Amino acid sequence: MATFLTNLFESIFTPGPTHTLIVATNVSFAALQLVLLGLLVATYSIHFIILSILSAGLWWAINWFVTELQAVNEEHLKTRIAKERRRDYDDGGTDDSGTETEWAEGSQNLDQSQIKGAGLKPAGAEGAMRKRRSLGEASGDMSTDSEWDKVEDEGEENRQ
Repeated sequence: MATFLTNLFESIFTPGPTHTLIVATNVSFAALQLVLLGLLVATYSIHFIILSILSAGLWWAINWFVTELQAVNEEHLKTRIAKERRRDYDDGGTDDSGTETEWAEGSQNLDQSQIKGAGLKPAGAEGAMRKRRSLGEASGDMSTDSEWDKVEDEGEENRQ
């Protein structure tokens, strides 16, 4: 029982549905159904029938989702294995696929000029500094007040 609780606690932090988590979910829903049945027998209230139906629907939906998720994971695994086999066949059995990860592993032998060229700065901009434009230095005046002034001036010219 202690190992089950330990596995349950660890499965919370593991992505995807684990066997321990699925068992705990099913046991919890079964216990809930038993409690709702006991309350129905004790009180003869229709509310417990409705709660039982809702609980059963949620229980079914969770199990359906887990089944679909496992099917997608199996399909993804089969696809990945097929791609690896096809890649190995196309490459003649070499492991060099040219992926970014493999490039990063081999990048330890680069000199400083190659690393500097791979940066985000444009070429020739290493020592250059630019002053930011302030709002008043923009190509057009950003103030809407000046726009209204222009409209008012045009309106006055038209009246005269």
